[in-house]
Amino acid sequence: MKAYLFPGQGAQFSGMGRDLYKEFPRAKQMFEKANEILGFEITKLMFEGTEDDLKETRVTQPAIFLHSVVLARVLEKVFNPDMAAGHSLGEFSALVATGALSFEDGLRLVSARASAMQKACEAEQSTMAAIIGLDDEVVEKVCADMNATVVPANYNSPGQIVISGTLKGVELATEKLKQLGAKRALILKVGGAFHSPLMEPAKIELAKAIENTHFNTPVCPIYQNVTARPVNDPPAVKENLVAQLTSPVRWTQTMVNMISDGAVSFTEVGPGNVLQGLVKKADRKVETISASDLI
Repeated sequence: MKAYLFPGQGAQFSGMGRDLYKEFPRAKQMFEKANEILGFEITKLMFEGTEDDLKETRVTQPAIFLHSVVLARVLEKVFNPDMAAGHSLGEFSALVATGALSFEDGLRLVSARASAMQKACEAEQSTMAAIIGLDDEVVEKVCADMNATVVPANYNSPGQIVISGTLKGVELATEKLKQLGAKRALILKVGGAFHSPLMEPAKIELAKAIENTHFNTPVCPIYQNVTARPVNDPPAVKENLVAQLTSPVRWTQTMVNMISDGAVSFTEVGPGNVLQGLVKKADRKVETISASDLI
């Protein structure tokens, strides 16, 4: 069975999507439509912007979404998933690519999500940190024992968790985790505490937008971040999308479940190849492919 994976924030790079824009009329049309919907030239920032330009959440999220969804559309008949998943923001790309959302509605939701998250980030000093080399249970306990907001945010692969919370909470937790033997405990250069309770204001704002958006049944099950389980019922999809902002991304569990359910080939659709690496950490025997190599 074929699984398709869509990356999240952090996969961006200057020049992303420029080759698609130049080579495929359908891609150019979608990029131009995105400029119109967003009210600014996202294409200029994607094709010519600096690394700093692309780090802004309001730019990063629609840029990665655009690259992923346009690439899926360009693949046309080659894009034939039996199942799909997206890492955080990538879940919106997966839903558009599999027909659960229109391109226009998906982009509007991603833009609303980015704006809401940006505001939540600016409300309090917060950050995230990558923890490598400890069991999940150790990281979970340290976070729970802190006298500050800090939680597991991304279960990326066995032995790799990202934590999220207030600046103080994350700093204290990383020091404690280093003492407990973490191979690395590195504070990340991100806008704020994604997938933590600090995103509650953004969650409330996004919930309204999602509730007012029409969702279809996707062409294949979507393994959603919140549950790591396959979902294709539109009301459940919407509920999980809202919950995702303050819940951890259970990517390790998602990969294990997809492989257990029969996935033998994983195609990463979007910028970068980070997700292929995470799949290999879950099971080295499965095939991993970049969608860019299929066009």
